Amino acid sequence: MRIVFSLLFVLIFFKTEAQPSVLTIADSLYLNGNYSKAISTYQSYVNPNEVYDKIAKSFIAIGNYDEALRYYKLTVEVHPDDALSKYEYAKLLSKTKHFKASIEVFNDLMNIDYRNPNYHYEMGLALEKMNDSTAMNRFRTAYDLDNTHQKAIFKIAKHFLIKRKHDISHRYIDKGLEAYENNVELISLKAQNYYYQDYYRDAKVWFQKLIDLGESSEFIHEKLSSIHAELSEYEEAITHRKLVLDYNPYDSNALFLIGMYFERLNDFANAETYLLKALKLKDVPLDYEYQKLGMLLNRQKRYKEAIEAFEVSLKENPENTSSAFFIVTTKDHYYADIDSKIIAYQDFIDGHSTSPFLNFAKRRLSELKEEKFLKEKEKE
Repeated sequence: MRIVFSLLFVLIFFKTEAQPSVLTIADSLYLNGNYSKAISTYQSYVNPNEVYDKIAKSFIAIGNYDEALRYYKLTVEVHPDDALSKYEYAKLLSKTKHFKASIEVFNDLMNIDYRNPNYHYEMGLALEKMNDSTAMNRFRTAYDLDNTHQKAIFKIAKHFLIKRKHDISHRYIDKGLEAYENNVELISLKAQNYYYQDYYRDAKVWFQKLIDLGESSEFIHEKLSSIHAELSEYEEAITHRKLVLDYNPYDSNALFLIGMYFERLNDFANAETYLLKALKLKDVPLDYEYQKLGMLLNRQKRYKEAIEAFEVSLKENPENTSSAFFIVTTKDHYYADIDSKIIAYQDFIDGHSTSPFLNFAKRRLSELKEEKFLKEKEKE
């Protein structure tokens, strides 16, 4: 009998001693990324309610959010004062679009510790997803509790940027950059604020900071291109607009603008090349684009091709009186016969009685008729 009791004691002892090793093994599996095995090992633990949170984290790691939520719920039911598990549970509820449930848990957390800024910030994110305007109150409270909270500062500064309250937005951004000068999100907001205020030189500096920090995006290069163009820095404008094409090779607007920038540099051959590329891609009325092509061809004294481009522009939009007028003035340069020029201007005057170019056309017609009269007099 004594031997039987001794054996039972040994078995109980080893079973009890073995349990901590289960946790050690499970924790090691988790740390080494073997999450599914970690889950099954945690589940074999004699007191599973002590490891519900670890099982939840393991399910998150393999992307099974439903199971993770189930285990987090079990955790907070068993340990209602475990703020850390509640916090992770609330964030996961928000991530999985259970916004109302998430807000309820965040409210519970605030009853535990109202002065934790992250509770307010994360609750603000959930409210924001619900299009609840009180989200901004949570972000501001997070900032009031921690005025270096970068994420809260970004939300507030972006809010004021959208509202076009640039000075207030700048103030929050500057506060955030005092704590973290290389925060690219805040630097981007700073650049955008200046851009929308038409302070192009300041905007250029801040967009360039993003480039210097290794940032590159279609948005950044598009804005830098526009800024350089506003400052008449057309070579730089072309460089950045070409980088936009790296992100979207079929951006007809970028191609068109590159053409316009080349025109400003008097590089008409490249201007024509990019304008033609843009025209091939666009699937909208192209009267303005063909009009610009005609003007480019005119500047190269390629009058016949210019007339053809203006005629296409007019076909695209018969109400474009500018193109109709440019056809006439181009014919004025192209035709050698004075009678043909007179007919062209007379037809324009007869067909465009309300055109803003009417007075010019009448004046030029008068000049041509006088020129014809003088030439006929010379022949006499």
